[in-house]
Amino acid sequence: MNDAIFDKIDFGLFQPLIDDDDITDISYCNHGQIWIRSLTYGSKRIEIEGLNDAFVDKLAFQCSNVMGTTFNMAKPFLDAESTELRLNFLHESIATNGIAVVIRKTPAKIRLSKEKLLAEDYFTANIHDILIKCVEGHCNIMVSGETGSGKTEFVKYLASHTKENEKIITIEDTLELHLDKIFPHRDIVAMKTNNIASYSEILVACMRQNPKWILLSEVRSAEAVTAVRNSISSGHNILSTIHADKASSIPYRLYSLLESDIDVDQFLNTIYRYIQLGVHIKAYYSKEYGKFHREVDEVVEFYVDDDNKPQTHLLYQKTFGKAPVQNMPSDHLREYLENQNIHIDQLFTTGDSMNNLSNEVEEVMNKSMDTQEAPSLSTNVEVPDNNEIITPNFTATTSLNTQESLPRINFDQ
Repeated sequence: MNDAIFDKIDFGLFQPLIDDDDITDISYCNHGQIWIRSLTYGSKRIEIEGLNDAFVDKLAFQCSNVMGTTFNMAKPFLDAESTELRLNFLHESIATNGIAVVIRKTPAKIRLSKEKLLAEDYFTANIHDILIKCVEGHCNIMVSGETGSGKTEFVKYLASHTKENEKIITIEDTLELHLDKIFPHRDIVAMKTNNIASYSEILVACMRQNPKWILLSEVRSAEAVTAVRNSISSGHNILSTIHADKASSIPYRLYSLLESDIDVDQFLNTIYRYIQLGVHIKAYYSKEYGKFHREVDEVVEFYVDDDNKPQTHLLYQKTFGKAPVQNMPSDHLREYLENQNIHIDQLFTTGDSMNNLSNEVEEVMNKSMDTQEAPSLSTNVEVPDNNEIITPNFTATTSLNTQESLPRINFDQ
């Protein structure tokens, strides 16, 4: 269903909601209940006089008519999509409390910017710059989170920092990324799976298109997992999203989606070897901010150590009521980026809390070597007004046999 066809549809009472950029989803059900999902307020119920089953049924008839299909007891499901809208109707014969429709808005634009992200306390300036450098250094990145947390928007933001001359192919089962519309001057091919072209078939065609980046809007099937594994192991770079409860569980979530008895160690070794970063986004209504708030609450590195064992390294974590905790990037990540001619050491200035913490730990360890004691370290660093320095606020303990650049940090997973 193209945009010209959508222009012929009268959305009537839905139109003000569609025109409101703050609203991302509209849901109608139960003979007149209207729920919206707002960027500011999250999910809430609203009232619109005159919006009833008869109106929604008329809208469904318009959609089915211009699409050349039917919507009735024999065909109780109806899907329609354009560049910026996706509609899904359920007929009253299966939705026993009345006809239902969900309208999902997927605008062809980048909603996020560095200024907006930092102003809304999405994460720290430091971790933002590291993630952007990782994109420039061709790291494979998976973004996790719940439905409505903003995973796709964040992937679009990361993708906007890929190099102009690098070809991108997007593979989706429902159109959400729209990078070909956002960057019409770039070498971008948008591919969509359907009941004729599967993920596997599209991926084969994708490889022949010679992409640098492959973007999957969401990994939610065994086919999509296979597409991810084949993409990264063949030397292509990926950005994608997945439903997971935290960033560190992304590899195991990928394995759980597989519908085969492939050896778990073999699979995880591949994922840990070729996916460099996992990012988890959390969304909730915040009393502190007085609105629906989204933030990155965990960034982890994945790698395989010298003993061929999968390892996870916590790079960033934010928990309720505590300042963010950030660890220095591992040597594995630094080496990977340096091989791509990307250097991140310059991001850690003398005012950066990570360097301060490392230096303080080194001083404590040197003193402890002199006194043959293992004192504890208490760190409290105040945040400057520009909010560009990460400020851990925790107690860490060092011991004489510590070989790490940072102290061991205790936190709730």
